[in-house]
Amino acid sequence: MTVAQQAPSRPGVRPAPTDSGRPLAGRDAELMVLRGRLADSDARLVTLTGPGGVGKSALAAAFEPAPGQFRGVRTANLAPAASADEAAAIVLRLAAELRRVPGDADALLVLDGCDHHGEPLTTVLGELLTPAGRLTALATSREPLRVVGERLLPVGRLPVPPAGAEDPGELADNASVVLFTRAARDTVPGFALTEENAPAVAALCTLLEGLPLALELAAGRLRLFTPQVLLARLRHRGGALTALSGGPAGAPARHRSLAALAESAVAGLSRGQLALLGQLAVFEPGFGLPMLERVSPLPRADTDVVLDSLLDRSLVVALDQEQGEPRFAVPEPVRSHMAEELAADGLLDAALDRHAAAYRQLVTTVEPRLTGPRQGQWLRVLAAEHPNVVAALRRLHQCGAAEDVATLVLALCRPWLVQGHLQDGVEWCETVARDETPGADAATPRPALSEPLRARLVDLSATFTLALGDADLAVRRHRRALALCKRLGDRRQTALVSARMGLALLRFDDPAGAVAALAPAVTALESLGAAAAAADATVALAAALRAQGDARKARDLLEKGLDAHRRVADARGLAAALREWAAAAGERDDTRGAARALRESLELYRTLDERTELPGALEELTLLRLRTDPSAGLRATRTLAACAALRRAVGSTPAPARRAAVDETLDALRSRLHPTGYQAAWAEGARMLPSTALEEALAAPDPDTRPAAPTPEAQPLTPRQVQVAMLVAEGLTNRQIASRLDISEWTVVNHVRQIMRRLGCTSRLQVAWSVGRWT
Repeated sequence: MTVAQQAPSRPGVRPAPTDSGRPLAGRDAELMVLRGRLADSDARLVTLTGPGGVGKSALAAAFEPAPGQFRGVRTANLAPAASADEAAAIVLRLAAELRRVPGDADALLVLDGCDHHGEPLTTVLGELLTPAGRLTALATSREPLRVVGERLLPVGRLPVPPAGAEDPGELADNASVVLFTRAARDTVPGFALTEENAPAVAALCTLLEGLPLALELAAGRLRLFTPQVLLARLRHRGGALTALSGGPAGAPARHRSLAALAESAVAGLSRGQLALLGQLAVFEPGFGLPMLERVSPLPRADTDVVLDSLLDRSLVVALDQEQGEPRFAVPEPVRSHMAEELAADGLLDAALDRHAAAYRQLVTTVEPRLTGPRQGQWLRVLAAEHPNVVAALRRLHQCGAAEDVATLVLALCRPWLVQGHLQDGVEWCETVARDETPGADAATPRPALSEPLRARLVDLSATFTLALGDADLAVRRHRRALALCKRLGDRRQTALVSARMGLALLRFDDPAGAVAALAPAVTALESLGAAAAAADATVALAAALRAQGDARKARDLLEKGLDAHRRVADARGLAAALREWAAAAGERDDTRGAARALRESLELYRTLDERTELPGALEELTLLRLRTDPSAGLRATRTLAACAALRRAVGSTPAPARRAAVDETLDALRSRLHPTGYQAAWAEGARMLPSTALEEALAAPDPDTRPAAPTPEAQPLTPRQVQVAMLVAEGLTNRQIASRLDISEWTVVNHVRQIMRRLGCTSRLQVAWSVGRWT
């Protein structure tokens, strides 16, 4: 291709493409905006900006002028120009040609590759692009040209598949997948998305961050590898930078490999720009301004100026977000290239150490603020910075800073419980408590972890284990931590561990053991001034007493716990207390009260973006509503599917009694709903975002507490069910009935539900009324 390429002078003829011919995918919105801006008579210059490899040239080439819109069009690829003066001369020559084209409309000059040509080019454009000159220009550049009257149109990367999307039908409309598939067919004509390769294709698009050039280069490798093997190779090599190359021979050098693309992107940067960009490259994608300022090697005033220049050149990009502090990222392949440059110059370790120190300071500073009126705000900050926090943990661990790692992991207890990083929490606790470093040289001497920290890590691993659903293992770990704390004589930590062990014992179906652990723990924590922990223990003690049948004392303690949580402004603790209130109200057949408590609990979880406890609360409200509104079957199916998907994502399992109740409900829904309707509702719910499931649950009406009329086709009860129904009529709880009949509480739950179904009842009160008619 020549440096300047002339189109015929007749009106309406589009310029010849200057791009390598890659398919245009996912650019409908940008193309529409581009047409609108070039149709504006006041627009003299429209510049397509964005990082290299996003397809600015392809978008410019795809523009089709309307008939008669321009009297003539000329296009030029300025990238091969030997100098800025040569590029300016090319523009002047083409402008002179366009002046000689007759017609009343303006002429269009399309200039591809305006990067790095600087003042000579902008000066010429400023002189040419005036109303009197009757000339409009469309340019592509990594940064604005800063010509008077310039209109910018940023061109970003293509959207990547949503997390967890693996179905070929769902992926078929994703722009990154569409481009990858088209490019793959150029290499492998029969290539198609299948159930076998769709997950790997989605993961490749995500790994390559939707960068069109990277997607095309990766698709070109399919002549050698399947998508699954290619994905494994790219991950094994620590990224796609060194692995992806082989662009068309006729393409510009920067489009033949990601390494060349990155090198061209950073060419001409000043020392200060390179220093800041190198430090930012060690961040995991996504960081906020406060963290940038903490690690910047430049003075603050210089940091702001240099950051603006890097943003202009698309070497740092602003991430999409609806609210909150702005966040930025260094995109691939620039990020990997700068990390390699830092390593080659011996500067990578220092950059990683600054990063790790900044995040250690952030987490330890925020930890005391994780209860109080701004709890949700600080939890969201740590959630956004989670990848960087984990990177800091790995760096500190790699350096053998065991005490720092332990302190950081302990400070992450509440954030990781809220975010659902439960298995990660267990693994970090166990690894640090054992004083092991993955991949480290076993011969390297390592400082011993102090016993108090080790005891706290064992206790924290038990907390994460309980959240995962393994109450048995959690109890055993809490007991081990309790023995360590007692040996150390740490009264406060002993009380904290005892309280957590009491909750685990309650989940393990040992209410007597739970009361024995929780009662002294509550007294000790109150005397030590640990208000939030005392409130948690008080609510747990109330639940244990309710399980033992002491409803009045349980209610008094629960009210005390609720008041305490409201005073300390612990939204997550208050949400858990409200769920216990709902459970107690349900036993009293106060359906409306239970629903109100669960709705308030869900509202609190929404403020925290909670993930671990959200499925349980949604299930509780769904089962409660179904008892009084059997017509809500489709909505209930969607919600329960969303809960199941969220549990899988978090890695948790429900308690046996809850699982039995949900399974029984789903069996009933399957039999009640048409198979197609049930399957469609389940599939829709499984794809729901947690926030969507939460909004739908909160938007549904409260349960109707009017008694349902007994069904005429009520089935007779078995002898065992008659026994259970009569004990229900006496006011006994499920646990008390299990003890009286020497059967498990789980069996009682199933019997009660079967009784309600056969008698056409929706509450224990109606069961008692039906039993009363027998006598």
